[in-house]
Amino acid sequence: MAEEELPQDSKLELAETLFLLSVPDTPDIEKHKYKEEVLAAVEKDGLVDIYEKAVADFGWSVDKEFVKKLRERNAEDEKKIDEKIKDAEENLGESEVREALLEKAMFYIRIGNKEKALAQMNLTEEKTIAVGQKMDLVFHILRLGFFELDFDLVSKSVEKAKILFASGGDWERKNRLKVYEGLYHLATRNFKKAADLFLDSIATFTATELFPYKTFIFYTVLTSLITLKRVDLKAKVVDAPEILAVIGEWPHLSQFLNALYDTQYKEFFSAFAPLTDDVRRDRYLSPHYHYYMREVRVIAYTQFLESYKSVTLDAMAGSFGVSVDFLDSEISHFIASGRLNAKIDKVSGVLETNRPDAKNALYQSTIKQGDLLLNRIQKLSRVIDL
Repeated sequence: MAEEELPQDSKLELAETLFLLSVPDTPDIEKHKYKEEVLAAVEKDGLVDIYEKAVADFGWSVDKEFVKKLRERNAEDEKKIDEKIKDAEENLGESEVREALLEKAMFYIRIGNKEKALAQMNLTEEKTIAVGQKMDLVFHILRLGFFELDFDLVSKSVEKAKILFASGGDWERKNRLKVYEGLYHLATRNFKKAADLFLDSIATFTATELFPYKTFIFYTVLTSLITLKRVDLKAKVVDAPEILAVIGEWPHLSQFLNALYDTQYKEFFSAFAPLTDDVRRDRYLSPHYHYYMREVRVIAYTQFLESYKSVTLDAMAGSFGVSVDFLDSEISHFIASGRLNAKIDKVSGVLETNRPDAKNALYQSTIKQGDLLLNRIQKLSRVIDL
């Protein structure tokens, strides 16, 4: 990771604050603090539209004089930039025109006007030749997409960036793009792809404008835990020096990871509960809260059952530190949905594993594919006969 870090993008900080304001169980004292932070950001950057939306969302009383003052200031700032663009077009060169156009695009980003910002970015790109500068424009658009949670815009911008890199581009920007793409996959529930990209970026992480390195490690651990094989988890996460150096900054995260890997299931469930709050209070992970927590439990139960042909529910419940009734309900649900290969003998209170025969499954798959191929050959022969 680079020694000198860029600060997190102020709009993404604001987006996190607005999200925390919307979380139902955020304490009132914290909500008051977050409201003050939002109002300070609104006044600083002239975020009229964001202010009006927050007023509607959170039931705040609207300050009409405040809104009027911000609109007048924004109009004055825009007028000054337009004059600068006109002067550059009439008296200066292409470089100065580009810089003036970029300034206007950044102005629209600052005040939170996505449509005008995107249109102005397109005008700026037309005046841009260098691949690096074009990539920087894409990064601005990507952050705008993350602020708005516009994942269609983010996806298209990532693909555009990859096309730009095909014609050149430096490694620093390419490595940053991996983190942006990883965040996109995290936010859209492709945790496997997100984990791969995050792990590739651990040693080269510089995208602190998206989130701090501490948050990056949090995302890397959580996505890796439910997507990597056990041996890969050990090598790439559990023993990774970059992760070991930071993981302690997250309460319970180290216990959550190591207890699962070391099959200490009672400790794992002990860390599980407080970590759920971190996931629910994360803007990108919150929509996938129930999915993620379900997947983690499936992994824990599957890992435990791999060591047994059969085990009593009492013994398993004791290992996890939960009640038999809770475990019975959980396991029954996962068995019914096909997530666990086992069956419960309710009379004797025993859970019997039912591991699929890999060789038999491969044989059945081969037979099925063979039948499909024969059917296609028969259809083709009839066409040829005609």
